[in-house]
Amino acid sequence: MRRSFVAIVCAALLSVTAVPAVAAERTDPRQAAMDAAVAAGIPGMVAVSDDFRGASGVANIARPGKPDASGRWRIASVSKVFVATLVLQLVAEKRVGLDEPVRRYLPGLLPYPEPITVRQLLQHTSGLPRDLATEDTWASGPEVDTERFEHFDSDDQIRLSVTKQPLQFKPGTGWAYSNTGYNVLGLLVEKITRKSLERALAERVTGPLHLRDTSLPRDFPFLIGAAARGYEQLYDAPRGLTDVTTYNYSRYFGAGGMVSSAKDLNRFFEALLGGRLLPADLVAEMRKTVPVGGGMEYGLGLMKLNLKAAGACAEDISIWGHGGDLPGFATLSFHDDSGKNISTLATVDITASPDAALKRQLPMISEFCAPVVPSTRAVAQAPVPSL
Repeated sequence: MRRSFVAIVCAALLSVTAVPAVAAERTDPRQAAMDAAVAAGIPGMVAVSDDFRGASGVANIARPGKPDASGRWRIASVSKVFVATLVLQLVAEKRVGLDEPVRRYLPGLLPYPEPITVRQLLQHTSGLPRDLATEDTWASGPEVDTERFEHFDSDDQIRLSVTKQPLQFKPGTGWAYSNTGYNVLGLLVEKITRKSLERALAERVTGPLHLRDTSLPRDFPFLIGAAARGYEQLYDAPRGLTDVTTYNYSRYFGAGGMVSSAKDLNRFFEALLGGRLLPADLVAEMRKTVPVGGGMEYGLGLMKLNLKAAGACAEDISIWGHGGDLPGFATLSFHDDSGKNISTLATVDITASPDAALKRQLPMISEFCAPVVPSTRAVAQAPVPSL
């Protein structure tokens, strides 16, 4: 969870030119966009929508063979939508109050005197620190490699984060993405249900929807049935890409630790936005957004992206979903109100070049419009902020 999808879009799409349509008759635009991302340096990509299932590049840089469009990968912050759904189910059952302070349910967890509500945690308006303090997390590329088997209990990351760092702002007065906040929400689900988060997910969401590829592995580091291996350039040349597929992401248990597949993600969002997981009034609450900037708004665990305001499309199109970023795995899963949906994987995330980081988003955008892309000069100059 180290790179911001919207931040890259907004930074890169400042100068735009239309994508040439020369090959439109020969190649599906989503496939063409994946091929362009691979040519720009992404080892492998997968994209799946209702009428398209494709892959490009390789699943493993050590041998030939395309990624498996039916396979699993680490979905990172797309996990937040699942956790938000669980919390809102508890709201529907009157076991949690959206506007109640979280200290009512988890007394003593947060050291701040200011009350922080469940809604603020869901919407990233709590002001909680984003992640661990610098001394407790990755400070370099090599550390991403060497710290891959570190275990965190459910409250470890929270306590380390909040006891060493102040609030970013007074709760309810701003917006700032917080993985710590979603770990608090994961702990809230465990406290109220008296079950582990993975069991609550299985009983309430993945089981009823028959999402057989979706799970929260917590300490289990291996990726079974992988769509592709994940890679990063963690060391200076001449050393090549490092395989970061095998990893313990218990530090992000509520914020981004889940595994899924494109098929499962599309089915989940169709059920969620279609009212099969929550009552209509809570789906409406989920879609009440605050502005973030660059065409993006954030609801209760949901991103809303206006593709025209983001500079990605000429048409005024809004889509709902979430992006996810972890070492080796960049996920986009977005859906519009007409029923179109797409989920994509790219297998380099935090060390992708600006050009590759932009182009890996175009397969998703191509589902909803003919995208516009920046000139070569704009790509070269665009900053790539770190999440």
